Amino acid sequence: MPAGGRSEVRPGRSLGAAALIGVALMAAVDEIVFHQLLGWHHFYDRSTPAIGLLTDGLLHTAELLGLVIGFVWWADLRRGRALSAAHAWAGLFLGLGGFQLFDGLIDHKVLRVHQVRYDIPDLLPYDLAWNGAGLMLLAIGAVLAVRARRSVGRER
Repeated sequence: MPAGGRSEVRPGRSLGAAALIGVALMAAVDEIVFHQLLGWHHFYDRSTPAIGLLTDGLLHTAELLGLVIGFVWWADLRRGRALSAAHAWAGLFLGLGGFQLFDGLIDHKVLRVHQVRYDIPDLLPYDLAWNGAGLMLLAIGAVLAVRARRSVGRER
């Protein structure tokens, strides 16, 4: 540790830890709200309901692991006084938006493992809202990342 007991701030690691938390948090919101509470879809809907439920459990396991690992990483940075709060906020929003857009484009449209909702006449409004929310979160994260990068010299 440098003189004065302060570690070097780690912007990239701060962004990475918070991005992992963001991905896991958005996966949890998706799984809890859209899979469980609303029952609109399962993670994998191209098989039996039992397989859909199993894949929801696997997604839940992955999101919990992501949250635990992300928060352990974040706490280690904070404990070592190496956390860049500005980069962490950027990472959180990039992770939230990244998951949302990946799910909306790759899972829904490319792989077709599930759709936002079934048994509706027009899926387009749901797709636009889903992917628009992801783009908005990514845009917020990008703006915060640019601001964080400009503030690196001021945090030390």
